Amino acid sequence: MEAGIIGLPKVGKTTLFNTLTAAAEETAKHAVSSSTHLGVARVPDPRLEALRELFDPKKYTPATVRYVDIPGIEKGSGAASLDLARLREVDALVHVVRAFEDPEILHPEGSIDPVRDVGLVDLELILADLEIVERRVERLEKAKKRGLKPEEVQELELLRSQVAPALEGERPLRGVAFEADDERRLRGFQLLSAKPMLVAVNVNEAELAEAEPENWGLEEAIALRSVVISAPIEQEISRLEAAEQAEFLAEVGLEEPSVDRLVRASYELLGLISFFTVGTDEVRAWTVRRGTKAREAGRAIHSDIARGFIRAEVVGWRDLLDVGSLAACRERALLRLEGKEYPVSDGEVIHFRFNV
Repeated sequence: MEAGIIGLPKVGKTTLFNTLTAAAEETAKHAVSSSTHLGVARVPDPRLEALRELFDPKKYTPATVRYVDIPGIEKGSGAASLDLARLREVDALVHVVRAFEDPEILHPEGSIDPVRDVGLVDLELILADLEIVERRVERLEKAKKRGLKPEEVQELELLRSQVAPALEGERPLRGVAFEADDERRLRGFQLLSAKPMLVAVNVNEAELAEAEPENWGLEEAIALRSVVISAPIEQEISRLEAAEQAEFLAEVGLEEPSVDRLVRASYELLGLISFFTVGTDEVRAWTVRRGTKAREAGRAIHSDIARGFIRAEVVGWRDLLDVGSLAACRERALLRLEGKEYPVSDGEVIHFRFNV
């Protein structure tokens, strides 16, 4: 999956991006970047790490999330300050909002208010979407002269009756309940306010251990989640050795880096899960959507598995750790044989049998 990191200028977006992806983009207090950056973050997964210890493989491949750092959004500029081409390609948005005080960096609105800032950025996304919707409605209206296809008639009705009214009422489309067919129709538009959003509240170090998103009035909603981070501290933690990192986390009252929670939340925002393949050659996580059937899960590895699917041999990751090997799992009847319609669950270890 790919997530776009957005926000107002000087909220800590690029510092967070550097921490997530081990990049080294400019983050000086008074530097403002106009460039889009791309990087990859590993999804932290203690289950997979435990399996790596068990099998000691030659190769270890965790799940990943690609992050795109978008330049700061200027209030009132609408599409002009958005890298629209890049943003429309992402699956989800990570909106970094400022909740820290710094006399050297003035907030463009003059005060710290995460709820207001979420609304400001949402409005820019809405305006960009409204421009696209209005152009499409105009084209469909002109096409009436030649006669609209049934699919076009349904599309025009959807845009007029639900999409345009929501946007004109300054409601992001992620909060609108659409029928499954309508969601499919809208997918091709790649509307920004319809994308799932994770709000990352960037706080001072002193507030990190005790802070909750609710402290700033941010409520959880459909396709919108929140997590609290302190971008400079997270960057400092990421540069430490494992032992020093654990000591630093204990000092600031954290069990794990907040960015680990952010990466997992990014992964879960789209309903993604991981299943594992294991062996001495490689221990690997594979990403599929929740509810994916066994044959389609095999396709994530290789199309030949789906084409020649015979069965899936499935065991829970904890059962495998408890007994120590796949052979022992078979002996104790912990390894199940499942067919192509079996819905894969998060954290299952799967060996696919196929023939092509």
